[in-house]
Amino acid sequence: MYNNPYFANYNSQPSIDRINAQINELEKMKEQMQKPIQQQPTNLTQNFQLAPTNNHTVRYANTIEDVEKEQVFYDTPFFSKDMSVLWFKSAKGDIKTYELNEIVPKDSKDFEIEYLKSQIEELKGKIDNEQFNSNVNTEQNATDTKRNDETNGTTTEKTEPTSFSKISRSKKK
Repeated sequence: MYNNPYFANYNSQPSIDRINAQINELEKMKEQMQKPIQQQPTNLTQNFQLAPTNNHTVRYANTIEDVEKEQVFYDTPFFSKDMSVLWFKSAKGDIKTYELNEIVPKDSKDFEIEYLKSQIEELKGKIDNEQFNSNVNTEQNATDTKRNDETNGTTTEKTEPTSFSKISRSKKK
């Protein structure tokens, strides 16, 4: 009789309270499961990267036409393969061309060589500009040449010295 669930004298209040407590716990769990879903809507936004982020790339080109064809999103240098020409293309499409020359560091010997070379060139200039002293009268030994100018029918006369000599100015002892 005591095992019969339909027994009328059975005190069912503690069982009802226990079941109600379990129902309350389950309902709290259900609310907790629903709250995070309702509080955090899902993000459906996507970000697309349209331009490269590396702003420090160096590009190579053979001609300025190759540079004109390239699309750039920031100011970009283009170098020729032999590193002698630099094209600088702006984001607007403007192109500037530069010629590159290698700078070779010089030491004291290089400067001394350049100084001596300049002195040699200066002395050569003085020799070339120096007036020649000649014992020969150029007017007496000149060769007269005449030729007919066929374009306008006139005769052209040219007087050139045949020889000259240079007298060196060395110091006498």
